[in-house]
This record gives sequence, structure tokens and C-alpha cells, in this order.
Amino acid sequence: MNKQTLRKAHRWLGLVFSLSILMAAGSGVIHNVMTRTQSPPPPALPSGALDVAPIRLGVADAVARLPADAQAVSAVNVRGIGGRPWYQIYPQGGGPAQYVSAEDGRVDPAQDEAYAAQIASAFLGGAKVRKVAFLTAFDTEYLNIFRLLPVYRFELDDALHTRVYVSTATGSVTRHTDDNRQFEARIFTNFHKLGFIPDKNLRDLVLTALTGATCVVALLGVALFFATRPRKKSNS
Repeated sequence: MNKQTLRKAHRWLGLVFSLSILMAAGSGVIHNVMTRTQSPPPPALPSGALDVAPIRLGVADAVARLPADAQAVSAVNVRGIGGRPWYQIYPQGGGPAQYVSAEDGRVDPAQDEAYAAQIASAFLGGAKVRKVAFLTAFDTEYLNIFRLLPVYRFELDDALHTRVYVSTATGSVTRHTDDNRQFEARIFTNFHKLGFIPDKNLRDLVLTALTGATCVVALLGVALFFATRPRKKSNS
């Protein structure tokens, strides 16, 4: 490839793909801003307190209160919900947790949502929260980087629409955000990950093509440097 062709290829390819470089640089700036304006995801540790004194039922007796197809168990937790002890039982075949009162053996599936609301309210200093969604898949706000599913989404009726995502499996808040934080996060997602493209396969293809083209432009620049550098005059 001669010098003139190298110059033209580098110039036009550089112009075409400069947008992806600007987006990458912009996302880097936003990322640095977000590390100072947004707290990291809360640790996935159980919150709240548990009074064990009222427990009257053993684990085996609690499991026996469940339907026969749910009595093969993979995990059992004891949770304090509304000040009372409850067994949180996960069936071996998967599916939602079953809740059995550790006091009287009562089975109550509604305790899962009650437990989630309790976690959200405690995280927000006792504020009254409102459930708005139960997520079984990631979406544009609750991204796969937060890992845990399913989660409940609760909101506060405040100016910033403060919201938290809660996992009852870990007994903790997995994400805390509001309109201001989400504005920054949306800019980063759109710049860095092309989040405005809804289809993941297409998004990955475009990202790969843009990154590959940027590498080609950089390599053309290196080639152009060596092709156009002044040659040393030979001594006569």
C-alpha cells in the first residue's frame, strides 16, 4: 500500500470511527464521576434481627407442613419477619421459597413479599415503601452486573423516586438508585455499552465491529508513521 493510499485510509476511517473513540472516552469520564457520586452496591448480607425465643417448631416439622412435592429441600433459613421467626425453605427442584412459621407451623407464601418490604424499609431508615415490580429477568435499569434474581423493586414517593431492589434469598438490598443516579448510569450505559440498542446480539456485534475498526485505524496510523518518516541521507 503506497503512502497516499495509507493517508486516505487513515484519514477517512479515523473520521468515520472517531465517534466510537469519543463515546469510549466520554464513558471513561462518566465512570470516574460515578465512582464519586454513587455508592457501590450494598453487600449481599442479611439485615435485621431475629428473636429465637418464640421458636417452637423444628426444621423437620416445618418441612413436613409443606406439600409432598416441596419436601425435598436444598436450603433452610430462619428469618425474622414482622418480629416473628419464619423458616424460609427452598425446594430442591427450584421454585420460590416456602415460608413456614417457626411458632405454629402456619404456611404463608405472602411472607416473601412482606420480608422484602421489611428489608427495603429498614435500608431506607424506616421509610414507607411501595412495591412496583417483581423482576425475574434483568432490564435496562437492573443490569446483569447486579447478578441476583429474582428481586423486588420498591420505591419511595419522594422527589427523586428513590428505589431499591431486594433479594429475599440473601436478605439484602442488591441495588439502590434514584433519578439523579440513574441519569448518570444511563449516559454511561449508552456510551460505553451502546445500551440504546435493545437487542443484545446486535449490540455485541456493533461493539465488536467498532472496536475492531478502531484497532485498524490505530494500526494504519502506525504504518503511516513509518511509511512517511524522513529517510536518512546516505554519506557520499
